[in-house]
Amino acid sequence: MANARPREELVLEEIPAPSGLAPEARAYAADVQPPQHGIETELGTGRFIVLHDPEMPEAWGGDFRVVCYAQAPLERDIGSDPLLPEVAWSWLVDALRGRGASYHSASGTATTILSTGFGGLADQGAGAQLELRASWTPDDLALGHQLEAWGDFLCLLAGLPPSTDGVSLLAPRRSARGR
Repeated sequence: MANARPREELVLEEIPAPSGLAPEARAYAADVQPPQHGIETELGTGRFIVLHDPEMPEAWGGDFRVVCYAQAPLERDIGSDPLLPEVAWSWLVDALRGRGASYHSASGTATTILSTGFGGLADQGAGAQLELRASWTPDDLALGHQLEAWGDFLCLLAGLPPSTDGVSLLAPRRSARGR
């Protein structure tokens, strides 16, 4: 995982791994930062944990297991879309495929949270969040690809466009009309 190259909008740091889940574990925390300079708000956050158990737990189907969490705030109208959980899961699957991160035995949940502030929190208004918790068993030891894929997914969940590594974006042009 030391050779992983996540997107530049992803602020990734190794954190203490939870104990008791497996004999060996490694964990990362990540926050998605806006690409605009000078803005210091988080667009999304998450955790990525790799567990290793040479006993190969039957439910894992292997000796490694990835366990992850991702959360991002949303506009309320987007958060209330009943298809959002399925779309979020498909983004994760597509991110894994896009980074060549092969896996099996995937499972997870996607939860939408709608909220409205009252009293002292009334000024916060209405909002929404999406949380995705997932786990899967990597098919190989290319764990850096697993981490990169999860980072790509977290950036998508936070509202950033798909990665454009190696692609230059053109600045929007103004129409000649009305001049």
